[in-house]
Parts: sequence; C-alpha cells; structure tokens
Amino acid sequence: MPSDRGGLFGPLSGGSRADAEVSDRALLQAMLDAEWALAAASARAGIVPDQAAAAIAGACQADGFDPDDLGRRALGAGNPVVPLVRDLTERVAGAAGPEAARWVHHGATSQDILDTAASLVAFRALGPILDDLDGAARAAADLADRHRATVMAGRTLGQQALPTTFGLKAAGWLVALDEAAAELERVRRTRLAAQLGGAAGTLASLGPAGVEVAAEYARALGLCEPTLPWHTNRARVAELAGALGTAAGVTGKLALDVTLLAQTEVGEVAEPAADGHGGSSTLPHKRNPVGAVLVRAATARVPGLVATLLAAMAQEQERATGAWHAEWEPQAELLRLAGGAAARTRELLDGLEVHPDRMRANLAATGGLLLTERIAGALADPLGRPTADDLIRRLAGEAAAGGRPLRDLLLADQAVRAHLDEAGIDRLLDPVGYLGSAGRLIDRALAARRPRRG
Repeated sequence: MPSDRGGLFGPLSGGSRADAEVSDRALLQAMLDAEWALAAASARAGIVPDQAAAAIAGACQADGFDPDDLGRRALGAGNPVVPLVRDLTERVAGAAGPEAARWVHHGATSQDILDTAASLVAFRALGPILDDLDGAARAAADLADRHRATVMAGRTLGQQALPTTFGLKAAGWLVALDEAAAELERVRRTRLAAQLGGAAGTLASLGPAGVEVAAEYARALGLCEPTLPWHTNRARVAELAGALGTAAGVTGKLALDVTLLAQTEVGEVAEPAADGHGGSSTLPHKRNPVGAVLVRAATARVPGLVATLLAAMAQEQERATGAWHAEWEPQAELLRLAGGAAARTRELLDGLEVHPDRMRANLAATGGLLLTERIAGALADPLGRPTADDLIRRLAGEAAAGGRPLRDLLLADQAVRAHLDEAGIDRLLDPVGYLGSAGRLIDRALAARRPRRG
C-alpha cells in the first residue's frame, strides 16, 4: 500500500499537495468512507437499520485506526480490508452494540472497498494535480504572449534549424499541458468509479435491491456508477495510468527543454533565483536548473509504473490472483510522482527568467546559416530549385568550414549577385522576416486555452 513519503528522498520526487491525498492515512480514510457509504446506501434501500448505519458512519474516522498495525495484519488475508473490517466491527459494537455491528461491510467484498478507496484517492489527488497543471499552463500562456516577438533558434536533432520565437515554444508547452489536463479531467469525471459487486460480482447478499444500493453507494461518494462491477475489467485503472503517464511525459519534455536552454553555452533561460536554489556543494558559481532536474527525475520513473498497471490488466475470471494486488502501490506512486512534477513545473514556469539577448546572439552564431532555406527559395525561380539548392548548399558548406559569414560568400558569388543585390541579401538574412505563421499559431494556442471545470 502507499506510504507517507518523507525522509531523504520523498520530498524530492513528490512534495506537492497531492502527497497528502495518497498517504497511508488518506487511503485508510477512503476505505472507511467506502464502508460508511455502503451502510448508508443499504439503509436507504431498507436493508440496514438507520441506527446501525449512523453508528457505522460515526466509527469511520481514520484517526481511530493504526495503518502500520493493519498492514502487518493484512498478511493473513492478502489485503488490509480484512483486519480493518474486524477493527471497525469491534468499534461499532463497543459504541452501539452487536446488532449494529453485524451490518458492518454487509454486501461487500474486500476488493469492493479497496477499489472504491483507490478511486476516491485518485479523485482527491487529481484535484491539486489539475490545479498545478492549470497554473503551469497559465504561466506558459503568459510567456507565449509576452515573448511572441522574441526571436530564437529553433533546434532539430540538437542542431540549429530555422528561426522561431520563444513565444511559440511556450505556446507548445501550453497546448501540451492543456491536452494532458483535459484527459486527466475526463478520467476523473467519467472513469473513476465506485466498486460494488460482492464476492463474485452478482450482489447476491443484497438481494433484489443490489443495483439500487450500488447506485446510491456511488452517489454518496461522488464517484461514477459503473454499468457492472469491474473486479477484473481494469480498463479504468489503465486509463488513469495512461493519463497520468501522459501528464508526466508533458512535464518531463518541458523540463528537458529548460535544462537544455539553461546550459552555460546556451544561457537562454534560467530558473527562478532564490536562496539556496540551484546551488552546488563545491562550485559557488553554479546555478543549476534543479527544478527541471527534479521534474525529469520523477517523470523518468513513470513509464515503468504505467507498464506495471497495463501488465496487470489480464485478470482471470471473476477475481484475480495477484494482478489486482500488483496495482495498489504503483497507482499511488504514479499519483505522487505526477503531482510532484506538476507542482514543480508550475513553480518553474512562474519564475522562469528569459534572456532575449542570448537568444539573439545564439541565433547569429552560425553567421546566417539558419536562413539558407529562405535564400534557396528566393533563387529557385530564376535558377531552378535543384540548381538553387546545390548552390546554397555549397556556399553554406564553405561558410561552415571556413568560419566565414554566409553573407560574405553570398555577396561574392556571381550567380547569387545576378539575382540579389546587397539589400536583398540582408533582407533574406534577417530572421525576423522568416517566422512564418508563428504569431498566428501563438494566437491559436491562446484562444484555445481550456478553462478549468473545477
């Protein structure tokens, strides 16, 4: 089961508001919430006496139970619900008598309670995760708008390719964050379901009112009502895993961009400056991109967890022998890691320092080679495309090999000068004039900003 992650490493990969929602105490409370909701739903159907349902609800407070003790005793049955039900029954009996206590856990099996609790934990943890993704997207939108005219080198396969703008890069981050959040919202709203099927998925112990109890049970908890019990249909778990994996991948890509742009030789962005942030144990001058590094470290662990949950989908017959058990810790850890990555991405973008002067200097570092596509295009009509491409490729190679500005070679080449004068060459070498639809694309990204549904 999930554990409260503190110690030396816990805050580094998590440390967000989502941590409290995936702690042992949070899961314990979610299991107790499932127990009181079951009693309440059964009381509304006339199965459980109202007084017993009230007594059960009054006893379902996590502070009265010891997660460590429950975990040790879980070894006997293979899950912590069994000892929890035993303790809860004793607690209700002590407060309201054995007649009330006999209705604890009535109609449910251990998997009903634990699956429902896992859905509740995910629903609650996704609240702060979505809030942080939305905050990161707002920061990305602000960067996109403020830097729509900040020209920089676009890089492909690690090399400078064409001019772009930092605003368009930030707009790309924005759209990816919004898309990831939209999928998490969909899963939260439509796929996190209550589980109630009884021992073999028939709701037999609830008699003819089983379907009505299951519906009221889901409503009381604020979870989706599934069409059928999903004891061995783990599509919901897989969808949650996939959505969390996607969100982690988006934040990991963004963090990778920041680490590359923050390299000393690039220096186009820097993380927020704060006391102790980015320091080195031996090098006083260093300002490491620690926030981005921690996002990358957390998200690097996510694909393996997603794979574990997908591998656990094949569950036999009506109840699984081990695959279900394999889900518990990976799902909680996924929520914790995605939460930490989302929170740090928000902090990173909120305080990101952008250095347009370095962007412009790096753009000029190749002496105009980023504009070869544009120059070849301008010469394609008079010379023909193949001839123009070969000419500019040869001149670009000479410029790179000799460390000379492309402009000098263009001005000295007779075939070029037959069609382009000095002013024309300078115009073609101005990166501001070769940004294509960057501005319109930024506008599209900003216009598509997805409002939070809450």
